[in-house]
Amino acid sequence: MNMLKVGDKVPDFSAKDQDGNTINLSDYKGKKLVVFFYPKANTPGCTAEACNLRDNYKELQGEGYELLGVSADSEKKQSNFKNKYEFPFPLLADEDHTVINTFGVWGPKKFMGREYDGIHRTTFVIDEEGKVENVIEKVKTKDHAAQILA
Repeated sequence: MNMLKVGDKVPDFSAKDQDGNTINLSDYKGKKLVVFFYPKANTPGCTAEACNLRDNYKELQGEGYELLGVSADSEKKQSNFKNKYEFPFPLLADEDHTVINTFGVWGPKKFMGREYDGIHRTTFVIDEEGKVENVIEKVKTKDHAAQILA
């Protein structure tokens, strides 16, 4: 796993969102961007994390942040997740791992004694120039917005 670090320039990427629209990193040039990676749509931790960001979205926007959620789920799964919880931000359906690999968040994980490869729940705060400003690896799912705003 070769994860992007603070100070790294994020390579440009394109991916489809939950509605099949193409989203490019370049769309956010000149804006602060929060890219949060989560393992799977509609699971308890991912739901808690995304709902916390939704509930604090106005405050995040007030600080100048745009948000993008990313997982390897299909467009349909992302669309159901977004609609069910009324998320005001796009969710990328990164089935081919383009964005996941760009940020380096795919790798070995352990869960209940089992080892497997998967997405590491990680959040990247990117500045107006496309550089990584902060990396949050220990995501508190129920209080994630506070971690970003800290």
